[in-house]
Amino acid sequence: MERFKFLRFFSFRTQLDFLPCSNPVRENLINGATTDTNGEHRDGFFSNLVDGFLRRFKSGKKIDGSSKTEEEEKVYSWLYALARSEIYMAFEYVRSTERGLSFTEAEKRLKENGPNTPLEYTFPSSWHLLWSAFFHPFNIILIVLSALSYITSDNPNGCIMLILVFISVSLRFYQEYGSSKAAMQLSEYVRSPVKVQRCAGRVVQTELIVQVDQRDVVPGDIVIFEPGDLFPGDVRLLTSKHLVVSQSSLTGESWPTEKTADAREDRSTPLLELKNICFMGTNVVSGTGTGLVVSTGSKTYISAVFSTIGKHKPADSFEKGIRHISYVLVGVMLLVVTIMILGALAMAMERCIVKSLSAIRDMGSMDILCIDKTGTLTMNRAIMVNHLDSWGAPREKVLHFAFLNSYFKSDQKYPLDDAILAFVYTNGYRFQPSKWRKTDEIPFDFMRRRVSVILETESNPEVRNIQPFYRFIITKGALEDVLKVCSYVENVDMGEITAVSAEHHHRILNVVEELRNEGLRIIGVAIKNLQQTKISKQNMENEDDVESDMVFLGVIAFFDPPKDSAKEALWRLAEKGVKAKVLTGDSLSLAIKICKEVGIRTTHVTTGPELEQLNQEAFHEKVKKATVLARLTPSQKLRVVQSLQSVGNHVVGFLGDGINDSLALDAANVGISVDSAASVAKDLADIILLEKDLNVLVAGVEQGRLTFGNTMKYIKLSVIANLGSVISLFIVTLALRFEPLTPIQLLVQNFLYSVGQIAIPWDRMEEDYVKIPQKWSVKSLPMFILWNGPVCTLCDVATLLFVWFYYSSGGKLDESFFRSAYFIQGLLMQTLIFHLIRTEKIPFIMEIASWPVLASTVVISAIGIAIPFSIIGHFMGFTDLPLSYFGFLVVLFVGYFTVGQIVKRVYIMVYKKWL
Repeated sequence: MERFKFLRFFSFRTQLDFLPCSNPVRENLINGATTDTNGEHRDGFFSNLVDGFLRRFKSGKKIDGSSKTEEEEKVYSWLYALARSEIYMAFEYVRSTERGLSFTEAEKRLKENGPNTPLEYTFPSSWHLLWSAFFHPFNIILIVLSALSYITSDNPNGCIMLILVFISVSLRFYQEYGSSKAAMQLSEYVRSPVKVQRCAGRVVQTELIVQVDQRDVVPGDIVIFEPGDLFPGDVRLLTSKHLVVSQSSLTGESWPTEKTADAREDRSTPLLELKNICFMGTNVVSGTGTGLVVSTGSKTYISAVFSTIGKHKPADSFEKGIRHISYVLVGVMLLVVTIMILGALAMAMERCIVKSLSAIRDMGSMDILCIDKTGTLTMNRAIMVNHLDSWGAPREKVLHFAFLNSYFKSDQKYPLDDAILAFVYTNGYRFQPSKWRKTDEIPFDFMRRRVSVILETESNPEVRNIQPFYRFIITKGALEDVLKVCSYVENVDMGEITAVSAEHHHRILNVVEELRNEGLRIIGVAIKNLQQTKISKQNMENEDDVESDMVFLGVIAFFDPPKDSAKEALWRLAEKGVKAKVLTGDSLSLAIKICKEVGIRTTHVTTGPELEQLNQEAFHEKVKKATVLARLTPSQKLRVVQSLQSVGNHVVGFLGDGINDSLALDAANVGISVDSAASVAKDLADIILLEKDLNVLVAGVEQGRLTFGNTMKYIKLSVIANLGSVISLFIVTLALRFEPLTPIQLLVQNFLYSVGQIAIPWDRMEEDYVKIPQKWSVKSLPMFILWNGPVCTLCDVATLLFVWFYYSSGGKLDESFFRSAYFIQGLLMQTLIFHLIRTEKIPFIMEIASWPVLASTVVISAIGIAIPFSIIGHFMGFTDLPLSYFGFLVVLFVGYFTVGQIVKRVYIMVYKKWL
């Protein structure tokens, strides 16, 4: 490779083996000064140890997305410093030379820096995950109660509680383990052999080109790359020739980016648009070059922005509420006999795979859905819509030559070529390509951004405006690059060719600007007559001579149309209180056009570069108002989601399918992807759609609110029934001086009650409930318990008084008789209370539960009533009950529903006023 003369003065040309382990240049660039006021260095082992220990007791910084992480800031500073510097300074920054590293130095740096893997994040071990799953308030409660059960010889209850703990820990461990593995999938995109230039020899060093594994590349290596190669780290370009790089893994944009080593950048250029910096995980589309590896492993850009994958999401209000109640229950643990854990509700959703059952519940609370434009709102394919001359009028000749170019080009055909061919075939054009013969081709490259074919034909007087010539060149490509090689423009109406003037150029740009504002993608078409006597093989080798003095014919317009179902689906989501925000890496004008087509308001829009310039408060305000956010990087998508969650207090869903969406998918309350998505995106998603259709999400939102509502019913029922039962057992035990129920009787009662609740997921919700997002309210459950809990206890005490005064003999009450009566009353109370709390209306009159719930109520009640009269009941210590007792129960439950309805209405009025 080309050597740089000025580097010959540096002494580390042959003494790289003795370089220091640290890199003070990099430290100063990204960290600044690191000494305190006394001049003492802060990087000592003891300081770090104490600081790390004390950090555990500090309140963590709230992640709101308004600023970059510390790791990102360091990476940004380092890469911008290299992008602004000359090449010789880049070598000095990474302590390397134009010859490359010696093998000894490379091995030394590999030991210091470790393998070149994209993430340094230490994933928790299996034991750590198991301990985290085990150490949960509910589990601790159950374990303590299980121990108490074993101590009191209540072995069946103790065994059941331990089984519940085992199931809870197993499920949580499985989910956490699967989540922590997701980020490891990133290594699949960067593992490949790399050509590296290194030097060997003690006296006279020789430059060698060797092939090493990507994991063995170190900072300071010089890499050689060609089409198809992946960059093994963040690279500062040294040389480049027609170099074009695909950054779709980071930006999500399908169009590649041109890179050049000669560029000098400044801080105003967005990081991913730096021309002389290439990033780990991106790949070469065309061209060749060499580059200096400046960052590897955890210090690369891809590692910095993806380092949050596998870490915990911020707890939403539902999880915080559950945790809060868990600690409240710890305080009253000694009064609690049994507490039911909120179990996982198995739901089946049409046309999607549910990986996380809690995601269905969160969809019920979701009030903002962030979606990518490509493939979600649009069909994700190019459709040709028009062929216009330089005056903006439709011209068949423009289409004719564009078709010939696409038909005869042997280079890789792009979607735009397929769109042109499809337009011609489906609209009945007869351009007869069999009459043409290709003699040569100048293939497309991303430096020229155009492709040319040279065709021959016999003179054809039937074809309008084609003179009797035998050879011509047809060029099509990016408009700006086609105009560069055009000296003439054709005026079809006047039948003449004139030189391109400033007026012509301005008019063409105005026509194109109007088309682009409509969301259309534009390419230019040009043609040139080639005289056979003046064109030779030697001339053909010079692309600039052949592609010059051409005649500009016009433009071809393409469109990625919106899906027919998108507008209806977005309207249905808005009707249910879910606002849509478009987060895309595409251009703003294209995103606005699509959003207008599908009914998304575009009053407030912004771009990634604009967000970078805002302070914290302005960032949050802009994110709050904007409905279209374009040209976003992966980290910016993450910050937008975090801002909506923390500052806006929203439950956010994110629909994405690319590697660039992984950060946002991981951070969102509900991560949604599709079956055709990248493996990392599917691993991090909570829900995978089998088809990319927003109507599936509408059904998901409805199902999520149904799940949320039924979950809340279960929580209220469990807390009220169990807490009321515990208080009642305590009062009855003090009054009667014997156990109201034996352990086996209590176990059977709890078992029947639990079986009866299996039908809850199939219960219906009121129509008004599913129309708006449902969120956990910290105030609602304590207030609900305070108002409704005492009513259950009063019914139990009323049963005690009735049995005592009506069936006692000589002041003594038969234990078997009371236990039989208390068993039936308690089971019926716990079974029927569900119908009171499931609706704000009058149960059984204004609102009736679903038939599975009704059937469950009838069956469990019948079994509970029958048990004391059966042989099994007699074996358990029960006895027969008189008919008069059941008359009392009818009166009791009528009174309970009456009083409960009054209390419920008063509670609703007070609670709403309190809010």
